Formats: sequence, structure tokens, C-alpha cells
Amino acid sequence: MTTEVQWSELQRDPKGVAALADQGDVRVRRRDGVPLLLVREETAESASVGALSAARALRNALAHLQADEGVAVLVEEFPWVDVLPDDDRRRFAAEFVRAVSASAELGRWSLLAQVVQEWKATATVHADPALAAELSRPLDAADHGPVPAPEGA
Repeated sequence: MTTEVQWSELQRDPKGVAALADQGDVRVRRRDGVPLLLVREETAESASVGALSAARALRNALAHLQADEGVAVLVEEFPWVDVLPDDDRRRFAAEFVRAVSASAELGRWSLLAQVVQEWKATATVHADPALAAELSRPLDAADHGPVPAPEGA
């Protein structure tokens, strides 16, 4: 259960907010910034250990499957993977497993989110045959000259 308090309440009554944190997570709302989440250290540590254990179990489970079986498992969660060509499906599965492991080890799940977001964008391109053809055609050999510096640089 997460209790919500305003930043001003934390400033006015820090002991009261600490007592709330002893009972569960506390979301601190701020007018001028993103909310903060107060959690007990033991809760954060056990979540980290749990995520790392789950990531290792997932990696090991997928490693024991044939490549196509691993892809099939991921398609159930990410149906857009079906749009990818076969080689890209296998690459997505491999990158997904590595990103899960790295994210769990570092405690930074944005790594996994980035892999999923990038592969979903790739699937979006493959879902539009005209766009996929345009983006995969050979580039002409013409030299278009130096690339100008970005504005304001």
C-alpha cells in the first residue's frame, strides 16, 4: 500500500511521514517536480534481489529453449514481434535476455525499456511495407557534402 503526502507535509512533519514510511511506501507529491517515493531500505534491497533472481531464471529458462521457442514465449507478451523478419525476432530475443540481465544487475530498468522501445519501432517500420522498402533500399553513391553543424552549436 502506498500513502501519498505533499512535499509541504514532509517539511512540516518529517517524523509523521517517517512513521507512514514504517508502515509502507510513501509517495511525496511536489508541485515543481516529479513525485518521490520513500521506501524502506530492506524493501528496496529485497526487490533488487528478487529482480536479479527473476532475471537470471528467465535467462536460464530461455537458454534451454530452442531459439524459435524462446521467440514464441516473447511473442505472447510482445505480439508486435510477429511483424519482424525471422532473423530480427531471434536478435530481439537475445537482446531482450541480455537487457533483462543487465537491468537487474544494475537496478536500471530503463535499459530494458529502451531495448523494447527500439525493437517496437523496428516492428512499426516492418509493418508498413512501403516504409520498410524505402528505408532498406541502397543509398546512392553521391556525396552530398559535409553535414552542417546543428543550429546553436
